[in-house]
Amino acid sequence: MQSSLSLYARYLVLITSGVLAFFSIGSLTRLGVNPDAAGWIAIYAFVMLIEAVVLLFCYFRLKRRSKGIFWLTFVILALNIVLPVFDQVGLADMFFILLNVVALALLYISRKDFLPA
Repeated sequence: MQSSLSLYARYLVLITSGVLAFFSIGSLTRLGVNPDAAGWIAIYAFVMLIEAVVLLFCYFRLKRRSKGIFWLTFVILALNIVLPVFDQVGLADMFFILLNVVALALLYISRKDFLPA
């Protein structure tokens, strides 16, 4: 049986997936703002969308207690904390980093619920 912390961790992974999808679609809608960088923006948006799908997959698979899925989720959340620092950090980035820090902390605290016995 999963604890409430592990349930919150999974929900935060789901929310992170949704935020990434939102940012991806938002980036694609603004391609015309900077035509010189449109290719890079499209690639960045595509990568965010793939990450959103992978996190969605992780959300559904975490409750099956797979070591690989746990560590994949852990690494993605950790990268989501570190990588935005190398870009212009705005309010949305700070919210995203905080969301990932809380999700990663809850995932780590409740790791016994996600890892095989």
